[in-house]
Amino acid sequence: MASETMEMNGDADRHREDGEAPWPGYRRRMSPPLNMNHYANKKSAAESMLDVALLMANASQLKAVLEQGPTFSFYAPLITLISISLILQIVVGVLLIFIVKWNLNDESRHYQLNVLENISTALVFIIVVVNVFITAFGVQRPNNGA
Repeated sequence: MASETMEMNGDADRHREDGEAPWPGYRRRMSPPLNMNHYANKKSAAESMLDVALLMANASQLKAVLEQGPTFSFYAPLITLISISLILQIVVGVLLIFIVKWNLNDESRHYQLNVLENISTALVFIIVVVNVFITAFGVQRPNNGA
């Protein structure tokens, strides 16, 4: 019965019981299987773009702190935290390059790729925590005006 296959948001079973298409010209599209290499490359590229954006933000913060000079109350902690963040971002970027280069379909590399993914995830978490502290200390641009 057709009413038994209906859900609140539409037809749960897109094909009718008699085998006919639900409407003229309907063809079920078969999606190709997921290419794991392509998926991983797109994911790593997105992570790399976010890493570049954060790298640029940290470079700008470092410039602002250096312009304020050593008289700024949180000068040393901010220089240290921003430097740690920048170094970790470069390490994550290099890890992502290695992850993208290796073939996911090669089962002998799965363990190594898993370890690299876990390391990069942990480093990204550390980068986020470090940047929370950078934000908490507050990077103000120097007042050049009156």
